[in-house]
Amino acid sequence: MEKGSEFVVGSENMHLEEPWFTGMDTEETEMGQPNSEIQGFRLEKGEASNMVFSTEAPLVTKESSTSGSCSCSLKKIKSTVAAKGSEFCQKDKSGHDKKLSRQYRIELGQLFQGAVSSHDWELAESLILSADPQTLNDALCVTLDAIWFLSTQQELYGITDLIKKIIANGAYDFTRAALRTSFLASCVSACQSRTMSLADTVTVMAQRLHERLQECHGDEVLKAEAGAKVQKFTEWALKCIGSHSRCQGSNDRVNHCSAIEIQLQLTAFKTFLDLAGNQLTGKDFTEAFDAACFPLTLFSSSFDAGWASGISATVIQGLLDMLVEGGADNVNQCFLEASRFGSTELVRILLQIAQRNSLDVDVDLALGFASHYCKIGTMECLVEEGNAMAFLGPLMRAAERGCMQVVQWFVKRGCRDMELCLALTAATSSSQVGVAAYLLPHVPKHVLTALSIEILKAAGERSGGSLDGVAFLLHSDFLGDAAATYAVADSIAKSDDEAVAPELRAFVQEHWSEAAFLDGLKQGQEHYMKLMRILKRGESPICLRDLPAPLRVGIAYMPLYRECVEVGGRLLSQRLRGQLVEAVRMLGGGSLEEVSQGRELLATLEHHLPPFLVRAPSVG
Repeated sequence: MEKGSEFVVGSENMHLEEPWFTGMDTEETEMGQPNSEIQGFRLEKGEASNMVFSTEAPLVTKESSTSGSCSCSLKKIKSTVAAKGSEFCQKDKSGHDKKLSRQYRIELGQLFQGAVSSHDWELAESLILSADPQTLNDALCVTLDAIWFLSTQQELYGITDLIKKIIANGAYDFTRAALRTSFLASCVSACQSRTMSLADTVTVMAQRLHERLQECHGDEVLKAEAGAKVQKFTEWALKCIGSHSRCQGSNDRVNHCSAIEIQLQLTAFKTFLDLAGNQLTGKDFTEAFDAACFPLTLFSSSFDAGWASGISATVIQGLLDMLVEGGADNVNQCFLEASRFGSTELVRILLQIAQRNSLDVDVDLALGFASHYCKIGTMECLVEEGNAMAFLGPLMRAAERGCMQVVQWFVKRGCRDMELCLALTAATSSSQVGVAAYLLPHVPKHVLTALSIEILKAAGERSGGSLDGVAFLLHSDFLGDAAATYAVADSIAKSDDEAVAPELRAFVQEHWSEAAFLDGLKQGQEHYMKLMRILKRGESPICLRDLPAPLRVGIAYMPLYRECVEVGGRLLSQRLRGQLVEAVRMLGGGSLEEVSQGRELLATLEHHLPPFLVRAPSVG
């Protein structure tokens, strides 16, 4: 099946002990175009873009984190800045380009994060004057992350001015900032579902990630590594969200944003895109779109019903719209991936984005993905909102796999006669007897009659060695007329058509042909003759002639009776029917060759058997 959106993980280490994204010295983590992939996860480092997660110390002290307050001691920050600023000025007088030590960047990053979190824009601006290019790039990321927690116009002005100054002073890694903030924005939007606390979200995310990896094919070691890295990324985002939530006075739950706050946040992101200009390529927008969609596929199972239409999804819809306007061209890929993993609310969002931007998404292929993985809610969305209409392929594949839930869903939605007939053929060929039994009453008799030979031929051709499905149709009298069903089987037995699988021909010749019936009669006669010899010449101490007649009949025909009962269905095979006809005739039932169904024959035999040996037949 076509590959969907993919998320690249490459960082080996991220410091996640504290809730904030940490200091300014970094390790690279990439969302790019690697060579090796597991469906849904790219595992090798690429060259296209770098998404950075730091490995250094936290930007908020443990003291402030545990107290639940996100404000920093401004006096302490400012005094530290003054000392460090003086130190830097002395270093910078040498005339060399700014290149800060690792420890200095860590400390500067801590101070900068404290200033941004406390909305002290003046202090934050003073800090960037002491930053080298690498530190400026990190500062751009940290500042851009904060836009998803804006709540006032004043905060908007402050953060956009800060972004402008950071860029003006030399920040240039717009790709990393865009990817990272897109990922975070998606997590923020997902966590606003009222059904989840942040603690619950971590658990749900880990479980969904495990399930998703289990559905992927590939090396188990690579899958485990990918899972660990993606989980670290998501945990970083959730801890960041948790700290901002505490700043806003919420304990372990993300506040719902108002329409005004959402507009402020999207305005800030649009300002960043405008400032980046042509520094962001179409490929960057595509990867950012991928990064924004990925968390939603993990969280979607915990969304409220209709989440995509609520205010919580407004931010992610606005973000994705802007990324599409910028040149993201992977809407269909992400749409298929979301369908595959049953991310119904993301599917709904991407449908809306495609409609607003006049983009084509393959709803029929998406329906195939969703049905293959039995994502019923997503299937309903694709049909009702995406107008998916191609039922045949998904229905047949579900019938072949024996996925009753999906088959029943399609039938209840309404399928054409030929679609039902082909699905029945698919179930029969793969010996999915339960599905075949469900579908058979839904296929009109005139369709079955017209295509009976072709159904059996196709089922035999694709049987894979088991003809249980074919036997089921014949035993069920699938044509509703015993004579017609026997005639179709006999026709195949006598056919020299090369399209008839040799195994199918041999099977019906042995059990369902007219020749098999005659052979059954012959076997019945031979069995009776052997019985008579035993009665006349047997040397057993027990004299069979002295037994009651029902017991003698039980001894003679109980094995045949049990075999007929265990077969089930409306019809017996011709071989068994021949044996049964001969048995009933010998018991005084007259000439019964014209009695086609097993019910009358078994009823006659039962009449001669001891009541304690008889059990209700399942035939007929």
